[in-house]
Amino acid sequence: MDQYMEKIFFEIHSDIPRQGPGDFESTKKAFLAMKHLPQNPQILDIGCGPGEQALDLSKLTKSTIVAVDNHQPYIDYFQQRVKFLGLADRIFPQNGDMFNLQFAAAEFDVIWSEGAIYIIGFEKGLKAWQPFLKKDGYLAVTHIAWLKSDPPKNLNDFWMREYPAIQNVNTNLAVARKAGYEVVDSFVLPEHAWWENYYNPLQQRIQILKEKYKNDEVAAQVFVLEEEEMELYRKYSDFYGYVFYILQKK
Repeated sequence: MDQYMEKIFFEIHSDIPRQGPGDFESTKKAFLAMKHLPQNPQILDIGCGPGEQALDLSKLTKSTIVAVDNHQPYIDYFQQRVKFLGLADRIFPQNGDMFNLQFAAAEFDVIWSEGAIYIIGFEKGLKAWQPFLKKDGYLAVTHIAWLKSDPPKNLNDFWMREYPAIQNVNTNLAVARKAGYEVVDSFVLPEHAWWENYYNPLQQRIQILKEKYKNDEVAAQVFVLEEEEMELYRKYSDFYGYVFYILQKK
């Protein structure tokens, strides 16, 4: 993606609640699956985006949450939101690179990442982030997966283009075990977690920007790609989805 297309992409994805599928109930279910946490666990949210899931976590625990993302506009927005909500003593957004995290070994009880581990790769992320977890610490991530075999050709072609590393749930669970984790739980995010907080706001945003960029061919290409993704999910949500994996460091 060239710089101009990237600019359009981030403009589309600004001012919407989430940068991927998710909802409070799924975050809550994943957090409550962690049965042996200290009273106020230290939490690291990797790829926090504008911070919705970190705010959800703040409703579930009084813990300190460090939230990192490498897109500074997301961090600026999240810092303003945290200050406005009076949470600046508990939530600490900061610019950070998931490929090169600057934290001490065994610093966190929980590492959280919703919809972002695909950037580094599922297996690589599980291995790279593990040293930052305390003994028996938990890792909770959401990640795309096939839910059925033999997807329609146009759907398979789309994912082979966009994310050829996509695997089924059992393969991802095997990868997690091999990487040194015990599987605590896994579940598929409900369809409304895609639409209510992500695709519906995204559609509204695209309609606004189509007027702004009505004579821009590059922007039109980006809009088509976004709309293609949404239409494929509308048609084929039985075949793939985001899965929450709750893992514990051995």
